[in-house]
Amino acid sequence: MKLKLGEIESRLKSLIEVRLVNALPGFQLEDIVFHKLAEAVKENIAEDASGNKTLPNLFTLVIHPNTLEQWQDPKLVEAMIFSLRLVGEETGMKFSASPTISVVPNPEQAETDIEILASHHLKAEKDTRGMTPENNGEPSLEKESYPENAFLIIDGEEVFNLGDMVINIGRRLDNQLILDDPRISRRHAQLRAIKGRYIIFDLESSGGTFINGHRINQSVLYPGDVISIAGFPLVFGQDKPLPHPDLEDTLPINQNSAERPTAILSRKSNITINKNIK
Repeated sequence: MKLKLGEIESRLKSLIEVRLVNALPGFQLEDIVFHKLAEAVKENIAEDASGNKTLPNLFTLVIHPNTLEQWQDPKLVEAMIFSLRLVGEETGMKFSASPTISVVPNPEQAETDIEILASHHLKAEKDTRGMTPENNGEPSLEKESYPENAFLIIDGEEVFNLGDMVINIGRRLDNQLILDDPRISRRHAQLRAIKGRYIIFDLESSGGTFINGHRINQSVLYPGDVISIAGFPLVFGQDKPLPHPDLEDTLPINQNSAERPTAILSRKSNITINKNIK
């Protein structure tokens, strides 16, 4: 008998708690975690052209920095991943790829709360070619919203305003943001708006995607984050009103995000940057 969608929360709770008893005796999770994890799974079920349903496999846990250490415990992460896999088997649906869990600290998150964002595996080349919110094989993003007045500062010189739900970055001419640099893959990275935030995904690039010096597969973006696309520098910002590229003080200052400092890049570059927004 297949597990019903409405039973996912209780099943995840029982599976994770049993595994934690063996892995981390005495460790307990609040019920809100099971509820939000189950909702993230159910709300992000995708259906392909053949009608086959797949479960999201990329999970980002947004937590307060004070609770970061407990959430980074590999035994806790393993327990959650194992339980997700088993729930997938019991529902009769497959994951788009093996489940992974990333933990992202956010000083503005309440210590007693957690936010869980879910999405699907992204592949370079054919799977993301010409990707739009309507044809990327995932649930419709029309009900989502993207961060207002968000932008990228490219190579310390040019401001690229962000206003789409999905923004592909790479060397190919059909990317929304085209970076003409040999270090960058043809399909290198993607920005996707999920629940009012931009999340950056690395598309299995050869040169890698880095946030504030750390290589990532996916990461929630915060104002001031320094993105390195195979060594090519971008700075993510969000401000009101929209920044003016001719002013020196256009980068946002967020006192609540002091652990994610804003960097001002000033080096000159001979690289040609093209922009192609639909």
